Amino acid sequence: MVEARPRRTVRGSRTGRPVMALLDLLGRRWALRVIWELRDGWLTSRQLREACDDVSPTVLQSRMSELRAAGLITLEHRHGYALTPLGRELLDQFLPLNAFAERWAAETLAEQG
Repeated sequence: MVEARPRRTVRGSRTGRPVMALLDLLGRRWALRVIWELRDGWLTSRQLREACDDVSPTVLQSRMSELRAAGLITLEHRHGYALTPLGRELLDQFLPLNAFAERWAAETLAEQG
């Protein structure tokens, strides 16, 4: 798969607008889940795979490489993977969406009785 980078053609945008490049990257299988699972700190590759419901190692490594290239995660061989400051900032943008999802789920379940 082509690396998602601003100013390059990505899915949904020939111009590679930054928001479209980011959405392309985050829309790839397991990308958001990896970011979410790293929210509390360092995880080894094995821990991350288990946290992601035993995603295939090939897919996980591909996603990790893409997220590292995008500057969202880092790898330190003694500790494993973690979010970079930029990755942490991105996660912070998702927290309100998570709060909305929790309210939405509660209201949906309440309506269903």
